[in-house]
Amino acid sequence: MASISATSVLLFLTFSASLSAALSASVIEDLRNLKPPHDFNSTITKNCHHNPSLRYCSSLPMDLDEIFKSTIVASHLCNESKNPNCIESFPKIDLQNRPKITPLYLSFNFFWKYCPLSILTIDLSNSSLESNFPIDVLQCTQIQALDMSHNDLHGDVPIESFSPLTNLTSLNLSYNHFSESKISDALFFKRFNSSSFLHSGLLPDKKKFRIKAVILLVGFPIFVILMVCCLGWLCFRRPDFLPRMLRRKHRFTPAMLKAATNGFSKRNLKGKSEAVDIYKGTLRDGTDVRIEIYRGENHPNLIEECKVLVQLCHKNLVSILGWCNNRRLRAIVTEWIEGESLEMWLLESNSTPWNHRLKILMGVVEGMCYLQEEWPEVGYDLRTSSILLSNNLEPRISRFKVGDQSSRKMYKFGVLLLEMLVNRRPQEDFETGEAGFLEYIRMHYPENLQKVIDQKLATQDTFDQAKQAIGLGLMCTDIPSNQQLGLGQVSDIISRAYQSCRVLASHNRERLHAERGKGHTRIQSRRTIEFIEPPKSNS
Repeated sequence: MASISATSVLLFLTFSASLSAALSASVIEDLRNLKPPHDFNSTITKNCHHNPSLRYCSSLPMDLDEIFKSTIVASHLCNESKNPNCIESFPKIDLQNRPKITPLYLSFNFFWKYCPLSILTIDLSNSSLESNFPIDVLQCTQIQALDMSHNDLHGDVPIESFSPLTNLTSLNLSYNHFSESKISDALFFKRFNSSSFLHSGLLPDKKKFRIKAVILLVGFPIFVILMVCCLGWLCFRRPDFLPRMLRRKHRFTPAMLKAATNGFSKRNLKGKSEAVDIYKGTLRDGTDVRIEIYRGENHPNLIEECKVLVQLCHKNLVSILGWCNNRRLRAIVTEWIEGESLEMWLLESNSTPWNHRLKILMGVVEGMCYLQEEWPEVGYDLRTSSILLSNNLEPRISRFKVGDQSSRKMYKFGVLLLEMLVNRRPQEDFETGEAGFLEYIRMHYPENLQKVIDQKLATQDTFDQAKQAIGLGLMCTDIPSNQQLGLGQVSDIISRAYQSCRVLASHNRERLHAERGKGHTRIQSRRTIEFIEPPKSNS
């Protein structure tokens, strides 16, 4: 600094006095307004000639305004730091316990850019600094001591920026809140002991480490126990929350069924009898299901039967999805069929044409054939109340019994066929049940069938076909005569009848179209279905 001209030094000292008197935002304003004296450029040139290592000498092109302002700040800061002879030297920046002015000096980037080479010590401790590490300070690469302790500095310490400070022998960053970093791995910081970083956040806190270790040693086992309990709860109560691969196939729990039926609400209750409650439910994946809940000791072989029934797969059989076997709840879960039972369709529907009834019979026979070929040990219920119809009148046999290899399967089909033609219920309309129902039909067959056949089938075409179908039904129920047909024969007969009915319907449509187009008189055309004649009634 002795190399600066006397005029410049006088200006520096004059400005220092005014700056010391009132440090405020006006200082920054004054710095903006001050301009270098006329001989400042030549002074800088002389300085660089005598001492090329000065920082501003290497900055090309030189910013004279910045260099001038940095010398002014240097002059004032030297006096603020209580250096004995600021005209001759500036060895130390001491802003310890100066919280009001320290941030101001740190904001003068141009000063730190041209930091005087004579500065060897920087002390910014206990200055209430609340910011990231002031990296501009590290531009004073010649310093030997740096103290930034007892502040509120935070964030990362710029480890790589310390590398040029080769003369640094004293460093104190204690009592700050830096982010923890592995400064011990940095070669530069190995020259300092841990006292330089006490409570700075840079070194692992042993107390915190012990707390973390205790939390880990105690908390992790608790966490594992809780997870095991949670998974156990899911496995035993709500396995539908588990991934599909972890679920037990076809197993339902009371909690799952309760959730599916909104707590077994009355709104979901679709049917009730002495032994069974029937609910409609929606599983967690959105599947609508039918839930049959058995009360008391009904259905003792539930699990064994369901293990077989869940394997059935045919379009005319209701799919069994699974079961629930719990001491509080025993149930079978099947797919939900949107539609009604065959019984309700026959009684309540205004349109039950013969071709639709044949289609239903065809579907029932196909389901029977599948069971006979693939699962002969599975029996089934062919009552009209047990056959469900989808919206497109596809029949589904809904009740099964494993181990029922009864020879009365054709008899059951014959009763179903007759019930569909007569539209009377054996159990409800006759005192002696099926026996009375069959005797009633045989008594009127074949001469007085007009009194027996459903009036919805009373047209000339369908009457003849229905008459022959009644003959088939009576033959299927004629057990004593040993003249019962096999299921294959019945399947062929029903199939031919259904195909013939479709051909007849197509023929009638063509004839009507021709009559409308040509104005011909209507010619009666009839086709009949060839059924096997049953034995005559003995009554």
